[in-house]
Amino acid sequence: MTGYEGPERVLSGIQPSGGMHLGNYLGAIRKFAQMQHDYDCYYCVVDMHAITVWQDPKKLREQTFHIAAAYIAAGVDPEKAVIFHQSADHAHAELAWVFNCVARLGWLDRMTQFKEKAGKDKERASVGLYTYPVLQAADILVYKATHVPVGEDQKQHLELSRDLAGKFNREFDAEDFFPLPEPLIKGPKGAHGARIMSLRDGSAKMSKSDPSEQATIYLLDDADQIAKKIKRAKTDPEPLPDDVKGLEGRAEAANLVGIYGALAGLSDEAVLKEFGGKGFGVFKPALADLVVEKIAPIGDEMRRLQADQTHLRNILMAGAEKAAIIADQTVAEVKERVGFVS
Repeated sequence: MTGYEGPERVLSGIQPSGGMHLGNYLGAIRKFAQMQHDYDCYYCVVDMHAITVWQDPKKLREQTFHIAAAYIAAGVDPEKAVIFHQSADHAHAELAWVFNCVARLGWLDRMTQFKEKAGKDKERASVGLYTYPVLQAADILVYKATHVPVGEDQKQHLELSRDLAGKFNREFDAEDFFPLPEPLIKGPKGAHGARIMSLRDGSAKMSKSDPSEQATIYLLDDADQIAKKIKRAKTDPEPLPDDVKGLEGRAEAANLVGIYGALAGLSDEAVLKEFGGKGFGVFKPALADLVVEKIAPIGDEMRRLQADQTHLRNILMAGAEKAAIIADQTVAEVKERVGFVS
């Protein structure tokens, strides 16, 4: 962060474009709940990012409440962390425009996610999808966030945020005005850090867009649905190995071991110490019981919260008011440095 002397602050967000699942919980939301005790945390529902591809307006609103409910049900306390929706704070868009003028086309041309999402028909992709990383940088830097929880697929975007912060600081004689945000990989002590993969294909991430309903465990799945999905999860005929090396080349087995470890707070080694040499007929029921124990209560709380959208809206709007205190100040200072009349 060079010489930046501001408070340590975390910013992260999730798109409201599908149901929250086990991978979202273990990879992000559970970490959000822990980090709120150690940092000044801002957790956003990034609805502006969602519309880089077409969204049904009614479903977008419903999904925004769904994400907010998932945050709270997983343990994020609105009294400790700021929970809000991106579109409620105009400062994100204002700073993004300034950053659009600081960023260079060559930087965005190197963004691999645009190429992946636009596919072969990039001429028909929205401009918003192309400049998505610039808005993401604005999301982070409008709060002068020093740390961002990121996965492998977002590291390149965080690098762009650092590049934009550095270039703005240099061009507008604003040394250390923006911090250079750092990646934050942190979870509950002892927790497994593996990516959560599809239950039908151990080489693909668990995803809300998977065509198979059996591939993904959603936070709103009930106990029976969870148990059935675990029972039907793809495996191989061999028993679990006695050591981690034995998981090499067994992607589906490694994924199930990783899920158990992540939920139980155990390493792969510890899981295999308990289940090594046992078949999936023994391991899968134990895994199903554990997933139900940890996830079903979250789903119950999400359903309770989603039944009262007025309450969720009030939480989001109160969070937006708190977020605006910092964001508006940042944008006012940026306007002054850029030379806008105010």
